[in-house]
Amino acid sequence: MTEGRVNPAMRLEHQGISGLGRVYYNQIEPALVNAAVQRGEGTLGLGGAFLCETGRFTGRSPKDKFVVRTPSVEGTIWWENNAPMTPLAFDQLYADMLAHMQGRDYFVQDLYAGADPIHRVDVRMVTELAWHGLFIRHLLRRPERAELDSFAPEWTVINCPTFKADPARHGCRSETVIALNFDRKLILIANTAYAGENKKAVFTLLNYLLPEKGVMAMHCSANHAIGNPVDTAVFFGLSGTGKTTLSADPSRTLIGDDEHGWSDRGTFNFEGGCYAKTINLSAEAEPEIFATTHRFATVVENMVHNPETFALDFEDDSLTANTRCAYPLDYISNASATGLGGHPKHVVMLTCDAFGVLPPIARLTPAQAMYHFLSGFTSKVAGTERGVTEPQPTFSTCFGAPFMPRRPEVYGKLLEEKIAKHGATCWLVNTGWTGGAYGVGKRMPIKATRALLAAALDGSLNAVPFRKDANFGFDVPVAVAGVDDALLDPRRTWGSAADYDAQARNLVAMFAANFAQYLPFIDDDVKAAAI
Repeated sequence: MTEGRVNPAMRLEHQGISGLGRVYYNQIEPALVNAAVQRGEGTLGLGGAFLCETGRFTGRSPKDKFVVRTPSVEGTIWWENNAPMTPLAFDQLYADMLAHMQGRDYFVQDLYAGADPIHRVDVRMVTELAWHGLFIRHLLRRPERAELDSFAPEWTVINCPTFKADPARHGCRSETVIALNFDRKLILIANTAYAGENKKAVFTLLNYLLPEKGVMAMHCSANHAIGNPVDTAVFFGLSGTGKTTLSADPSRTLIGDDEHGWSDRGTFNFEGGCYAKTINLSAEAEPEIFATTHRFATVVENMVHNPETFALDFEDDSLTANTRCAYPLDYISNASATGLGGHPKHVVMLTCDAFGVLPPIARLTPAQAMYHFLSGFTSKVAGTERGVTEPQPTFSTCFGAPFMPRRPEVYGKLLEEKIAKHGATCWLVNTGWTGGAYGVGKRMPIKATRALLAAALDGSLNAVPFRKDANFGFDVPVAVAGVDDALLDPRRTWGSAADYDAQARNLVAMFAANFAQYLPFIDDDVKAAAI
């Protein structure tokens, strides 16, 4: 293997990282796949996909994530949501990690976080695993080869799965740690091979940096009308709510499936690829995403496969329900080449309601949108985090609390201002349960969700009659062509209306109790929208 292309002034030794074995800089996909197979990190699958397992960790470890507490960030970090680490503990962690890395081979990828060159952050990813280099090369944005000659990383991420932290020595919770140091512009990840930690560490970084520039960092997918970037829609939601599935609409151009910014210039993707859930994925329901699992260099993570034929089992969750594939955006035929869109005309908030109370779609006022954005109600889907084995109702503010270093009102205020300035229409879409709660009802039909979203985005939904929801006060369509009328009124889908009413009262009370924490920080119009 060749070492690869790099700015000579920015080799690792110039960053104080020396004594390593071979360092492979900015290798492209064939070299990384070859290295990963040679090193026994996984195997080639059908079509040249790379099949791998992540061992003990098959989801994120949010309780092991820390922010270094320094004077420069003391007053801006949401410490109730971000565990602090002392600078001394971080320095010791870094020194011990570098000692562990001595003599070992590493893979470096120099990449852009952000499609908008004005707002992007230049990130260097240093990985112990070759396939982690392949993964992050898909998920962030790849500079042109000539640009690497002058690439100067602003931030460095080091991922070392074989290093085990010492809680007593390193001021962390367990042997696993993800530590962000905003003063040193350095992120350390240890004792987890789950690739999602790499991308979410960078997302957390952007969620801190961009609001200072007036840019709204969003845990959302985005698309726009074909040939018309001005007609942009964003889809907020936690993992498993349908961001990837619903944004990959063949009738629209995909900007990205998970992380975006909203600046004064419009919408821009943070990433250059997609990280899609594959459990129960089918060629019929999601043909383009399904096809990526058989494409060269797609990373197929924790999927069971036939040892003789290499056929993937999309229904087997024996390793984890959080099976995934990672691929570059251009594997989707209708993906944007630029990763740029206009100011969103539609803001869609996706929720997976395990209670079976919420309608499949509702139109929100701007104040109601802020209420539901700050509430962030959804259900954690099995496998996304360690220990989650079935849907768990939760409130994750801004639809992404684990990645929010600042207080939620910072993001809420930015979104409120941008919605008001650009006149976006807001929608709440339930991709969870109907006809009863989890275990009794069934998942919302994807065909109905797509039909309702299509009507919302093309404007035809505004022409149908709406009713005022008795529980949450938002507007719900009464009849939409191609959608069962009963589905639009969840109370009618339950076997017992009294049971639905009791469940609804329970959910309303949960919303109210959760939202009490935000009342001192919000405007009167949002308070009025609170239940």
